[in-house]
Amino acid sequence: MQIRTEFPYETRREDIRIPLADGTRLYARVWRPETDEPVPALLEYLPYRLTDWTAPRDWQRHPWYAGHGYASVRVDVRGHGNSEGLPGDEYDARELADGVEVVEWLAQQPWCDGGVGMFGISWGGFNSLQIAALAPEPLKAVVTVCSSDDRYDNDVHYMGSSVLAVDMHAWAATMLAFTARPPDPAYVGEKWREMWLRRLESVEPYIHTWLAHQTRDEYWKHGSVCEDYGAIGAAVLAVGGWHDPYRDTVLRLVEHLPPERVRGLIGPWSHQYPDRGLPPGPAIGFLQETLRWWDHWLKGKDTAVMAEPLLRSWISESHRPATVYDELPGRWVGDPAWPSPHVTPVSYAFGGTPVRIDSPQHTGLDAGRFFPFGNDADLPPDQRGEDAHSAAFDFAVPDDGPPLEILGRPEVTLRLRMDVPFGQAIARLSDVAPDGSSTLVTRGALNLSAREGRDRVDAWPLGATQDVTFLLNGIGHSFPPGHRIRLAVSSAYWPWIWPQADSVGFTLDPVGSSLRLPLRERTSDALTFEAPEQSAPLGVVSPEPLDEPRPERLVIRDVAKGEWRLEVDPRYGGTRVYPDGLEFTEEALETYTIEEGDPQSARTRSDWTIRLHRPELAWDVTITTRSEIRCDAADFLTSDEVVCRDRGEIVFHRTWEKKIPRTAG
Repeated sequence: MQIRTEFPYETRREDIRIPLADGTRLYARVWRPETDEPVPALLEYLPYRLTDWTAPRDWQRHPWYAGHGYASVRVDVRGHGNSEGLPGDEYDARELADGVEVVEWLAQQPWCDGGVGMFGISWGGFNSLQIAALAPEPLKAVVTVCSSDDRYDNDVHYMGSSVLAVDMHAWAATMLAFTARPPDPAYVGEKWREMWLRRLESVEPYIHTWLAHQTRDEYWKHGSVCEDYGAIGAAVLAVGGWHDPYRDTVLRLVEHLPPERVRGLIGPWSHQYPDRGLPPGPAIGFLQETLRWWDHWLKGKDTAVMAEPLLRSWISESHRPATVYDELPGRWVGDPAWPSPHVTPVSYAFGGTPVRIDSPQHTGLDAGRFFPFGNDADLPPDQRGEDAHSAAFDFAVPDDGPPLEILGRPEVTLRLRMDVPFGQAIARLSDVAPDGSSTLVTRGALNLSAREGRDRVDAWPLGATQDVTFLLNGIGHSFPPGHRIRLAVSSAYWPWIWPQADSVGFTLDPVGSSLRLPLRERTSDALTFEAPEQSAPLGVVSPEPLDEPRPERLVIRDVAKGEWRLEVDPRYGGTRVYPDGLEFTEEALETYTIEEGDPQSARTRSDWTIRLHRPELAWDVTITTRSEIRCDAADFLTSDEVVCRDRGEIVFHRTWEKKIPRTAG
């Protein structure tokens, strides 16, 4: 990583408040070049608190853009951080309307030349696309990283129309804790406590809404730009990582947007900006790459960025199973169109006699983290244990032939017979080495009640045999000669997939079942990127913990009870001390429990503690939250609690108990 300290422009930074039409003011930080000429503005718009939580990351890129001649602006969403107003649901109409106002306000500033770009990762990548679909006139281009075009089927809530237990729960719990954080008196003054208490009174756990919409209805269509790709008027650079759950959005955007206004880039990365150097790498000069994009679309410069292939992708070479890789072996390839003329779908028929699949309910404990962030225990370990709980079908890569490379989304067709009305099918694609080690390549799932459409619930006719077809997540991978391509099918995948109430598996008939792989011909590509660089870091200090840190992922088995428990420390940041004196501490623990023979025993719990402390202001607040989900045959049972303290005194305490019918999940 190269740290840049000299740029074409000297820069200045100021914190401002952006007025909205209803009188609300959003807190913003602006980095601008020292010039008398107006310049384009770049906007990153998030609920994640610019003065603390994202500040270290912000300092890596916003000053860098300013140094290259852009006004780079970071804004907190209404009701979050130091912005006024009350928080709402994620990506709700108010958030997006505010974003349009911010874009138009920026374009009208004397230091802006009228052109605006938006960028962001995850939440900021989502709302960049969503605001682009509302088409404010000044918004000319966006860079959307690790984001989704489909809020129902490519987000943290549902996977293949099944409840995504691991992140439906964990992210709702995280946002409950995050939303309860107060404004900072160092930036808003003495009114911080009044603002905080008003926010707290308005808080409602997201999980109530998310679980109330178990099929792809109008709630999920809102903000899903796949409903109308043609509404997006801005040019789109779509970026993802093969270890990020949102990477399929890149493939859909380059397929459905006009090729003269879109480019796609998928690397080996996790849920991180590609320049940060977090595992798995290699990292690239992502800021330089985006500068080419901004200079082309906002300054009219010839940067040759639109001469690049429509899609640039990383093809990973075969590698041993591990939970973390500093860098993955592989190479960059370019495709001029998507679907690509270099990719040919090839079907592999299953073989054998019908097999009964009734996976233990704890199948899936070796799935790894849904959102890898570059931590040591994020990725799936050796899959041999999971394979043993599944029906596995192997396809040999000939010893005397070339590697078999795939790029895109594999597809499976399964011929199933089921004796209960509801169930799930999970398919995992693995690379099996000659020694038997099994490295997960990609996976997919289908709630079998959604086989006719994800907007409906169709019970399985008891005892009937039907074919179901579904896609796995996209991937670029090379299977070497002598290895085996394994497709493993299971009826359970906890804690990723919340089990159906009466799940007893199904019978799979290999006759009529198949795997369809997107085989890519090996091309001679000479794609390269500059080395990563960033602006100087903020200077946040992370003290060494006094105690031995707990494991990131710990699996505990109660042999006598047949119970399995997974404990996860998400490790978002721990304790850090900021240059302005703020001490910020957060601790979280997620717990997922199930009995191997009882799908109704599934339960989740998340505990958060966040402390914000400014010794010089005698400011010391603590937020603790508890979130739980249980189930019975008919309902999900949710329980949430928030306790907020100001210098030890409880100023807010609320609990929620909710019963939500299991209409599809």
